[in-house]
Amino acid sequence: MSDRVLIESNLDPATAIYDSVLPAGEGWIHEVKKGQTFRIVDLEGNQAADTLFYNARDFSERYSALDTLNAQGSIYLTTGSRLISNLGNELVVITADTCGRHDTLGGACAAESNQVRYAIDKRYMHSCRNSFTMALASWGVSKRDMTSNVNFFMNVPVTPAGKLTFEDGISEAGKYVEMKASMDVAVVISNCPQLNNPCNAYNPTPVRLLVWGADVS
Repeated sequence: MSDRVLIESNLDPATAIYDSVLPAGEGWIHEVKKGQTFRIVDLEGNQAADTLFYNARDFSERYSALDTLNAQGSIYLTTGSRLISNLGNELVVITADTCGRHDTLGGACAAESNQVRYAIDKRYMHSCRNSFTMALASWGVSKRDMTSNVNFFMNVPVTPAGKLTFEDGISEAGKYVEMKASMDVAVVISNCPQLNNPCNAYNPTPVRLLVWGADVS
């Protein structure tokens, strides 16, 4: 698969059955049913939307970065990427993407990583793992069931030496990624609150979340 595959959607936001803006630093959990289409819009540019995917009927089946990367032979996600579960099933497939590349390796910020990467006094700042924990708890799911995440709109290149670097984003205001559910999926988002990383100009911003019914194409 090529590095970036840019394809625009033909879906009209006016026909969406769900439309909401998620402020920076907030968590969100929602069921997207089989056949429905889900879009994340980077409203102001270079905002990371850390995202988990689960089988909505059985949370023991969840997104697997290892199986996804092995299936597609690429470390980045773009149009046509199939997100695969730990049981080898397709959770969603990316059907449209105007950003064109999304991170699968950088993980989610946590109290511990904030302390190590930035300063010891940053440990108590809000993090994506906190947002994930609270969103999952609202559905009675333990943080022990937290899985690997996708960082939509985040730019994390891999150096020739095999190291990860966190660089300025390649997304812009209004860019979006859209995916179709291959089963009933629970989507969990932490709209990253990170104030210490220059990739978003130290200014976390909101994202827009839309869902279209399975009968819309």
